[in-house]
Amino acid sequence: MSDGDSLKQQTVRGTIWSAIERFSVQGIQFIILIVMARVLTPSDYGIVGMLTIFLAISQSLIDSGFSNALIQKIDRTETDYATVFYFNIAVGGILYGIMYFSASGIADFYDIPELISVTRIISLLLLINSLSIVQRAIFTIRIDFKTQAKASLIAVVISGIVGISMAYSGYGVWSIVAQTLVNQGLCTILLWFFSQWVPKWTFSYNSFKQLFSFGSKLMIVGILDTLYRNIYTIVIGKKYSAANLGFYTRAEQFAQFPTSNFTGIMQRVTFPVLSQLQNEEERLPIAYIKILRMSAFLIFPLGVGLACVARPLILTLLNETWTPSIRLLQILCFACIWYPIHALNLNLLQVKGRTDLSLIISVAQKIVAAGVLVITIPMGLIPLCIGQIITTILLLIVNTYFTGKLIRVGLFLQLKAIFPYLFYAGIMGACVSFLLQIPVSNPKQLIIGTLGGIVSYIGIALVCKAPEVKELYSIINSHVEKNF
Repeated sequence: MSDGDSLKQQTVRGTIWSAIERFSVQGIQFIILIVMARVLTPSDYGIVGMLTIFLAISQSLIDSGFSNALIQKIDRTETDYATVFYFNIAVGGILYGIMYFSASGIADFYDIPELISVTRIISLLLLINSLSIVQRAIFTIRIDFKTQAKASLIAVVISGIVGISMAYSGYGVWSIVAQTLVNQGLCTILLWFFSQWVPKWTFSYNSFKQLFSFGSKLMIVGILDTLYRNIYTIVIGKKYSAANLGFYTRAEQFAQFPTSNFTGIMQRVTFPVLSQLQNEEERLPIAYIKILRMSAFLIFPLGVGLACVARPLILTLLNETWTPSIRLLQILCFACIWYPIHALNLNLLQVKGRTDLSLIISVAQKIVAAGVLVITIPMGLIPLCIGQIITTILLLIVNTYFTGKLIRVGLFLQLKAIFPYLFYAGIMGACVSFLLQIPVSNPKQLIIGTLGGIVSYIGIALVCKAPEVKELYSIINSHVEKNF
């Protein structure tokens, strides 16, 4: 078997199991969210949403880019693993202490006293997650997402039972907190069990220095990216209300369900795979364009289709209370569909070891984003969301500039590669919008719109002879024959 065939099989196997993990776990999470949202109030979700940015920044500090540094390093050792593990635990403990003593300040900032106790309990996530970073890196290096899928699936089912039971028992926001903690706690325990990895009693300063030189820039990039992605929760929570933040976070969660999961899958799989090609100047651009095209082929119709069926989706799965989320969801879908493209560009920089460029791009991105945010803040929630579409398109220009410099695949070539699928998705969207004019109930509209979108997009792709159709069929067929 050639190296190319072996790499392709690794990519396919890794993508399939990563997809199974992400979509099965997130699918169950999605169902749990819907069931709990029927009982809980927008304010309950808004309260937890207010803490998202603090927890996300803390998580970036705990990891400090070390997991990606371990994956990118070819000659990694057990000492490297142990060094990262003990660093993660130490930083996790320090950051939990900071969150614990900052709880009253956070509550005062939002003027919600209940946030004191919620902050101190949910921040235990920092300690829990710090214990599993190395295990996840080990499985990712092996491109073993099957084991991670098992751990995540078991954890989400059990935690979902806990969360739903507490929600129906009247625990309100605490049912969200408990579901989150049980989920991450069980997943961490299972990852330890499945990996059978135990850290050596050693810490190497040289190892730390080497890994940190790569990971520190990614840490800063991660923090800046976290600030950008979560700054809206701070602004909305402070300027508007917990209920408005609840409407926004619900719309954002729906919009990000396909895009964030797909982005996570592609990042996890393509980074270790492309890292194996980092020194092959001919194969790397070809592999990158192929991944880019497949990403656009899958994510554009998902985003456009979700925007089209937003109304029947919200009214069917939730209830009239969440009606303000509909328009926000429709707008956010068109911002989120570009996330996988951004992620692939940043992945390539890391593959080439240019974390310095990742940092430069991140700073430039946030300057642009901050400018758009400042302009749209006084205009209301809808203009705030429209500003995210403008921002993500402007940032695409910044992202692709350095990719073009490194592997000669710049903005023009990337747009040329993905434009056909944006066109197909647009035609599909028109078909779905036409079908939704049929005067039937919301559940029926949702079914008609979904099926109509799938059939029309596949039909358009077949008529236009999109190569990704044949590629996907080949992948699915070979996987089914091998496993069944």
